[in-house]
Amino acid sequence: MTMAARRKYKEAAVAEAEGGFAITLDGKGVRTPAGAPLVLPGRALAQAIACEWAAQDTEVRPHTMPLTQYASTALDRVARFRAAILDEMIRHAATELLCYRAEDRVLAERQEALWQPILDWADLRWNAPLAVTTGVMPVVQSPLSLGRLREPLEAMDDFALSAAQGLTAALGSLILALAVCERRLSAVDAFDAAQLDETFQNERWGEDYEAIDRRDALRRDVLVAAEFLRLHREQSAA
Repeated sequence: MTMAARRKYKEAAVAEAEGGFAITLDGKGVRTPAGAPLVLPGRALAQAIACEWAAQDTEVRPHTMPLTQYASTALDRVARFRAAILDEMIRHAATELLCYRAEDRVLAERQEALWQPILDWADLRWNAPLAVTTGVMPVVQSPLSLGRLREPLEAMDDFALSAAQGLTAALGSLILALAVCERRLSAVDAFDAAQLDETFQNERWGEDYEAIDRRDALRRDVLVAAEFLRLHREQSAA
């Protein structure tokens, strides 16, 4: 569903179904854009998605239903194209944001203080050291390290990987995304780390309205992906 459609249902609810919990509208199961039943493995996530449907007014607006979109992506895209998605995410690690340090001394010191401990954590966690450079010239990362960073992604189920992919895209960093997934960083702290360079420039030159809107949108994307992951992880306790 990509366009607003008139709301024709009265009640959105959760019902037990094969494989988990289905979202129903007036008792009829919801389907993803590709036609798969919208069934979630855990009740907590299903209830949150049902709330998105219940909150719609006279029209159903997909852009106001981010949890539904992540679930649909997991069922329609991640389940079918895991290898390609993993390749795409590892490409972020090959050009990892945290590995590129500024030539400006003050900014470089901030990057070292904030970014290096996160890189050190990833190295210790997966034995995956990444090379750090100054400036914008590309640095070649070890294929062995990239392979080891792929392992935790491969271990994720489709729903967790959907969230991890969203985090990676919004943060522009696989390491920061993994730090959120592994509870090493909160979503807010990861966003602040990803925005370090822009924050520094804004302190010097100010920030325009378009930049503020763009940052706010990215922050929402990070928070939603992290919330989707949190709700999904509650499935065993729901």
